[in-house]
Amino acid sequence: MSTYGRAALVSAGVLGVSGLAVAALPARIRLRAEVRKRWRTWALAAPVFLGALFLGDGGAFALAVALGAVAVTEYVRMAGLGRAEHAVLCATAVALPALAWRAPALLDLRTAALLLLAAALPSLLGGNSASGFTVSARTVFGLLWIVVPLTGLVTLGDTAAVVGIAVALGDVGAWCGGTFLGRRGLLARPLSRLSPNKTWAGVLGAGVATALTLWAVGCWGVLLWAGVTLGCVLGDLLESMVKREAGVKDAGSWLPGFGGLLDRVDSLLVALLLATVVTR
Repeated sequence: MSTYGRAALVSAGVLGVSGLAVAALPARIRLRAEVRKRWRTWALAAPVFLGALFLGDGGAFALAVALGAVAVTEYVRMAGLGRAEHAVLCATAVALPALAWRAPALLDLRTAALLLLAAALPSLLGGNSASGFTVSARTVFGLLWIVVPLTGLVTLGDTAAVVGIAVALGDVGAWCGGTFLGRRGLLARPLSRLSPNKTWAGVLGAGVATALTLWAVGCWGVLLWAGVTLGCVLGDLLESMVKREAGVKDAGSWLPGFGGLLDRVDSLLVALLLATVVTR
């Protein structure tokens, strides 16, 4: 069985078992409704994610563009960027996956130079002397955080499916670790003041869950495991940093149980970026 097939099988199995567990939750459980909403969102998102990747590079390209368009729109709103910066981010969210699909050899320093210029161009042409540097820097950050990692959906091949499933289960492992092991002791210490609810117990839970997932799909490797686990941990903190400065709780409100798309894929973005680094 292919790597993709094993990833799809693991995803289906986990969805089935977790669905039975969620359905059996007693009514007195405080987070019952929230857990059920999250499971339904995952049950809908997993087939879309894996189905797109099953179609090959063309499907991965379409998935990257769709995720990029929504994610950069949420980011532009949080970062306080304008229409010109939004246009730059949306254009590159199409262009980079397209290059990864049709001309991967062009994804080098030439592309990096063009991205830097594209990010600064609206402020340069608009003569923004008041906040041009800040706006340009935030645009560059959006490119590095959202657009560049999503090209990994195309360049990583079947590994992209593995990373997606491992991140999803790693997030579940982090929640379980924080809930059951993060109440007292050293593991209860917050990982960062950016998100006091994220504890070292959650890091342990994420590490165990990602390791088991990679082993189950036959892709165990220390570097890939480290990249995915760091993605689960740092991706959430990175978005928390953006949201705290923006003064918002969630990136959006349309995705049941999560908020916005960035609230769901924050870990995936960093994990894809690190997976691209360690598998090259």
